[in-house]
Amino acid sequence: MSVDPTSTPERVLILGAAGRDFHVFNTYFRDRAAYEVVGFTATQIPGIAGRRYPASLAGSRYPGGLPIHPEEELERLIREQRIDQVIFAYSDIAHVDVMHLASRALAAGADFRFLGPEHTFLEARRPVISICAVRTGCGKSQVAERLVVHLRGRNLRAVVIRHPMPYGDLEQQTVQRFASTADCDRYACTIEEREEYERHLAHGAVVYAGVDYERILRQAEAEADVIVWDGGNNDLPFIRPGLEIVVLDPHRAGHELMYHPGEANLRRAHVLVVNKVDSAPVEGITRVLANAAAVNPGATVVQARSEIQVEHPEQVRGRRVLVIEDGPTLTHGEMSYGCGVIAAQSCGAAELVDPRPYAVGSLRQCFERYPWIGSVLPAEGYSATQMAELQATIAAVPCDAVIVGTPVDLARLVTIRQPSLRVTYTLRELTRPDLTELTDAFLERAR
Repeated sequence: MSVDPTSTPERVLILGAAGRDFHVFNTYFRDRAAYEVVGFTATQIPGIAGRRYPASLAGSRYPGGLPIHPEEELERLIREQRIDQVIFAYSDIAHVDVMHLASRALAAGADFRFLGPEHTFLEARRPVISICAVRTGCGKSQVAERLVVHLRGRNLRAVVIRHPMPYGDLEQQTVQRFASTADCDRYACTIEEREEYERHLAHGAVVYAGVDYERILRQAEAEADVIVWDGGNNDLPFIRPGLEIVVLDPHRAGHELMYHPGEANLRRAHVLVVNKVDSAPVEGITRVLANAAAVNPGATVVQARSEIQVEHPEQVRGRRVLVIEDGPTLTHGEMSYGCGVIAAQSCGAAELVDPRPYAVGSLRQCFERYPWIGSVLPAEGYSATQMAELQATIAAVPCDAVIVGTPVDLARLVTIRQPSLRVTYTLRELTRPDLTELTDAFLERAR
């Protein structure tokens, strides 16, 4: 439909968390004269509001860039900026909370809108396999690692494109290429970024991330036989996949139908991986399998173990231990425990020492904001200040040992004075066809 050039553009506010919001702007709104984007809001991640989307990324229609406001200012922004449309563009949020935001927007006088993946997909010139999930912390990293190792074993150049985590200088993070951990140091990566990149780097894969995914994709294609989209939270992929793999967690049975856009991922998937069946309750596994069969009966279902390995388990038995878990899994993933707690229990720890009385700075605020976390310490590290607070909190906890359940080697990034041991985990499929067989069949079709 043609647009009247004399008509007034629709004024748009994009709700985000430094990820899909920028992608939606870049791919849909940036060059459309029918819309005038007045800014973004931000939530979920500490310290990402108050920045500015730079002019170099915003394009010629926005020479001054765009402001990024706290989401708490939604109603004020709608009124003062005369917003016509509020665009929801972030992930891992309960359906009911999405509708609370919609109600706030509608009551303040704006429309509320989603953009589906068909409007924001980038088209690749290489085969694309996406790994997404229904919640944060389902085990996407294990699945992505499994596929990358398999592809490289077939002498295929597997390049990973990671869902964005641009928490620093957006101009410097426009396109980032990681080929070694030295690149993580060069880009001053946060704990959260290292958790996602270093697993792939250890297997010799190249990882791309950043802000402008059109440019990222074109660079990645130049050195890839296959592109692996490694999703974040439970977001939809940014690049159109030929094989769409989605991971489910029976520890949170029912959540696959209760969170956005995780349910959309569940319904779109070609392959559903029910992970952690070795540690989840039987009733949780049964419920997840039933929900998957009900809403996506055409998908291939793979059941898998998340096998946990513990360094020096003898240091845990009978000891008072502090357990450190992956931060996002506990916070907006809403888990009260992770692989660290499972490892502590299986190794016979005498007690999990509660870190809450010893938390400092933003970690104390984290426990207040996410009260379900309980007696484990989230490895929050979105900034140098937060990493220093994490180090100080660990040092203050009176324990015999520290169990580190984060995907990254945390002891390499912060000083841990107590004896510490890492927990790692590996995906093991229990059903056929497994992921390697499904991947090979897809590549044969794509060829």
